[in-house]
Amino acid sequence: MTGPIPTPPLPGGGDGVPVVAHGGRPAPDGGLFLALEGGDGAGKSTQADRLGAWLAGHGHEVVRTREPGGTALGRSLRELVLHGEDGSVVPRAEALIFAADRAQHVATVVRPALERGAVVVSDRYLDSSVAYQGAARALGHEEVRALSLWAVEGLLPDLTILLDVDPGEGRARRGAQHDRLEREADSFHDRVRQGFLALAAQEPDRYLLLDASRPADELAEEVRARVDVLLRSPEGAP
Repeated sequence: MTGPIPTPPLPGGGDGVPVVAHGGRPAPDGGLFLALEGGDGAGKSTQADRLGAWLAGHGHEVVRTREPGGTALGRSLRELVLHGEDGSVVPRAEALIFAADRAQHVATVVRPALERGAVVVSDRYLDSSVAYQGAARALGHEEVRALSLWAVEGLLPDLTILLDVDPGEGRARRGAQHDRLEREADSFHDRVRQGFLALAAQEPDRYLLLDASRPADELAEEVRARVDVLLRSPEGAP
């Protein structure tokens, strides 16, 4: 990985004006969009579940979702791309399938939830494509990021929680069950890890970077503290 990762301009409408507003949300008074990212075995689902339960306990409407597979179409695409035979999906097709899943997910689940003031907690979002297909598959950060930004009309999370895990530890945590991407060599997963870290270094204010080898309770406490700040701020409150 060499040099910074440039951020392409947000896609615009016919008049060239960006179609999203403050913080990547559709409007300043919209909901709150939180994404959990990291390599396989980092504990994203565990932390997403804990965060969702905490938010619901404080009276927020919570939409707990994931990529790929957060919609009916997405579940079909997930099965196609993650559970087919090794080598059955070429890298560019893989990137396009994930982008298609993301477009459907944002249009039918994420954006409607934000517009009604809900808190969306997503297990993976577009950074996963940049790390897995852009970095590890060597398709290019800029190209894959631009593809996903086009697919979602520029929508970015208000906060991305990045759980950083060593590939060997991630493999040990996953156990014997592996999908197509999980079966890749540790060298592949190390490129994924470096891709995520490069993204977090580029936009540190929008990321909470955590060492995923730490106890889950400690991680959950740090996540809640950071999200609480967003909820209390005029611009971050749902």
